[in-house]
Amino acid sequence: MTETRAAPHDRRRTGPPVLALALLLVLAFLPGTSPAVAAPHRAGAAALQEVTGFGTNPGQLRMFRYVPDGLAAGRPVVVVLHGCTQNAAGYGTGSGWTELADRWGFSLVLPQQQPVNNISSCFNWFRTGDTTRGLGEAASVAQMVDRHLADLAGDSRRVYVTGLSAGGGMTSVMMAAYPERFAAGGVVAGLPYGCAQAAASPWVCMSSGGGLGPRQWGDRVRAARPGYGGPWPTLTVLHGTADQKVNPVNMTDLTEQWTDVHGADLTADVTDTVAGYPHQVFRGPGGAPAVETYRVTGMGHGQPVDPGTGGERCGTAGPHLLDVGLCAAHRLGRAWGLDT
Repeated sequence: MTETRAAPHDRRRTGPPVLALALLLVLAFLPGTSPAVAAPHRAGAAALQEVTGFGTNPGQLRMFRYVPDGLAAGRPVVVVLHGCTQNAAGYGTGSGWTELADRWGFSLVLPQQQPVNNISSCFNWFRTGDTTRGLGEAASVAQMVDRHLADLAGDSRRVYVTGLSAGGGMTSVMMAAYPERFAAGGVVAGLPYGCAQAAASPWVCMSSGGGLGPRQWGDRVRAARPGYGGPWPTLTVLHGTADQKVNPVNMTDLTEQWTDVHGADLTADVTDTVAGYPHQVFRGPGGAPAVETYRVTGMGHGQPVDPGTGGERCGTAGPHLLDVGLCAAHRLGRAWGLDT
């Protein structure tokens, strides 16, 4: 898909066929096109802040951040990428990430898509011009991280990235194109890096997977950052078995991709259940977890949440925020040591 100048109302589009693709992609991702609604502000919580001038911003994204009141320097950072038709505030709060940031003491970077880039506010995980290091939306997110770390004196060794659906696809992009910036990533109902190109179509990728073997998947990640020898981000994947928008085979492809990158085999070292759902851990050659998966039985397309207070509960149920008795943000935060 080539890059050309488009009409002023849609500056980064190549014309009507791409507009149609963007519209159809969101219809495929989501069962409806309900408007993005910001979650209500929690009492005692800090306010979401918009940051401008964070770099050249080649992807024309908006940058928001959430910083708990009184947060000390040197704390971890989580980049949180919303799904189609969602926005930064609604997803950040509804998924439970702002709640956990207050509870455990870390900050959030929340990129937000604009209709000028994608009419349904999907991150463009399927476009080469937005998924290549140094270009488009991927470069914009990397610039946000750099600005945020500089402003807050955050811990550059403990930066994490996660997202839902199209945001999950962009999470894979950031892990592959900028592996030196992220200690780990969490993909929720998303797709492996390079899937649209491997399948020659985002449709085929979403419905049937990319059709590659583990080494071929791993090669796509290695090619995204030529000459990079590691360390590589670790990966956690959560996916519903009843997802009709992004086929759960994509969780298998993600597992194959990142176990290969880490030099791990495809025999799980841990197989158990968490909150009643099948859970596996694949360890790398040094014994540390490389890939972790949660197969959320019976769940459709969305972010697992477990509304309530205390313990492992977090999040707010809503469109594509599904109350299944397991909060994905909590599980990711624990895997990354944010609770300590």
